[in-house]
Amino acid sequence: MSSSAERRKGIVVGITGASGSIYGVKLIQTLLELRYDVHLVITNAGWRVIKEELDWNTADRAAVLQEKFGGFAGQYIYHPIADIGASIASGSYLTDSMIVMPCSMGTLSGIAQGVSDNLLTRAADVMLKEGRQLVLVPRETPLHAIHLENMLKLARLGVRIVPAMPAFYFGPKHIDDLVDFLVGKVLDSLKIEHSLFTRWGEQSEQQGQ
Repeated sequence: MSSSAERRKGIVVGITGASGSIYGVKLIQTLLELRYDVHLVITNAGWRVIKEELDWNTADRAAVLQEKFGGFAGQYIYHPIADIGASIASGSYLTDSMIVMPCSMGTLSGIAQGVSDNLLTRAADVMLKEGRQLVLVPRETPLHAIHLENMLKLARLGVRIVPAMPAFYFGPKHIDDLVDFLVGKVLDSLKIEHSLFTRWGEQSEQQGQ
């Protein structure tokens, strides 16, 4: 595995209209800090939720993306959702992996059924056909049988399903602690080193030294 000080091929990050856009934002910022290049795709519903949950001025998308994701060691490349000719729509364009965080049930269903009706679902389809790592972070409750069947189908294809279920055993004090934990679990799925949370057993080991 390359160290975080080395530039790697890009990672695709999708943000959909599920609640929890803060997760995706933190993920992108962390990857950029670790010198990864991020190919960013946001659905129209994703932009709506970002505006509602984070109070971003999404009227000027280019400006708000530069404000939130500019100036990091890694670079972000924004691809409009309708740009089916984007680089990440082709399997010949090399990327390391893709994360959809948060992932709506509509997007998850589209990926499970092979429906490539926008750039995000097409990019996910590329990950599947090229045998690359795909991580989905569904955020929905309760779940009905169709949701569960779609997740099972994808899991059997090798997709990592990481539900937005933060833990509490590490003693979180703020919402940011819960966000960091979940983002850290996603990075763990891709074997990307980070220091977003204290792992179980680490604190007692440090105290015993």
